[in-house]
Amino acid sequence: MFMCPSMACLLRDQHEQWKHKYGNPCRSVKIFRCQLPRNNAFYSAQPPKHDGSDKPLCPGAPVCHWCGTWKGDKICSSCKKARYCSEKHQALHWRTGHKNDCLQIISSAASNSVLPAVGIVPASISWPEFEIKIDYEGTFDSDSGDENNSKSLVMQRHGKLDAMMQSWMDHFEADADNKCWASFQERVSRAPNQVLRYCREPNAKPLWALSFGCPSDADIPSCSYCRGPLCYEFQVMPQLLYFFGVGNQPDSLDWATIVVYTCQGSCDQTVSYKEEFAWVQLYPTTTTRR
Repeated sequence: MFMCPSMACLLRDQHEQWKHKYGNPCRSVKIFRCQLPRNNAFYSAQPPKHDGSDKPLCPGAPVCHWCGTWKGDKICSSCKKARYCSEKHQALHWRTGHKNDCLQIISSAASNSVLPAVGIVPASISWPEFEIKIDYEGTFDSDSGDENNSKSLVMQRHGKLDAMMQSWMDHFEADADNKCWASFQERVSRAPNQVLRYCREPNAKPLWALSFGCPSDADIPSCSYCRGPLCYEFQVMPQLLYFFGVGNQPDSLDWATIVVYTCQGSCDQTVSYKEEFAWVQLYPTTTTRR
């Protein structure tokens, strides 16, 4: 998954995601699927041992020393060590530290001393890297349906019902978005730190935060390659924004959930990276921002 870090771009994306039908329009969120057989030229057929003996089969691809996310096919003309994806990132790296590093590298090379490492300055647009721990959502005992669970969540937060609270509850029962949101909160509260939900089972459904802005079956396009149906595979939760340290600036990213649909048949065409479909659900207060 790739996405633009600008909220303004994500707001424009709301119009693009309704356009489909065939082919992928200009989207702020891009999804690519890549499949490999167990025996392939890139990875070992055996799982890693995690005992310190695992080694990469080949050196990693050189990436830009400024952003760390793109192919570093341009080399610093002075030290011949630092790599960049563009002249813009080369200039940014030079101004923020590589100017001194470059002189040290050249000086060390001339005196046959140990070469210092090329300093990597993290760009502000690069999010931190984390490892995702996988847990299974257990079966929780419940004596009532989602509607009653949603009410219970509200009652636990507010205590004993009074006349004002009862009035609010009456409105709550008539408001589909409030009911959906409370149900979403109740489900998420079982594992508050979850950042991704994955389920490839047949007929699996995403966990929507709101009833507004959900796609119908007709809104989900067919596979761009085999024309077969797409099905829900995983969704990205809003908690991820917290771990990324996203602030509350005017253009900061925000979403209710991002749901990813992929080819139901996992078609294996000649394209190495097959583009799939993402549906972004935003909060109502976010969609009205300009």
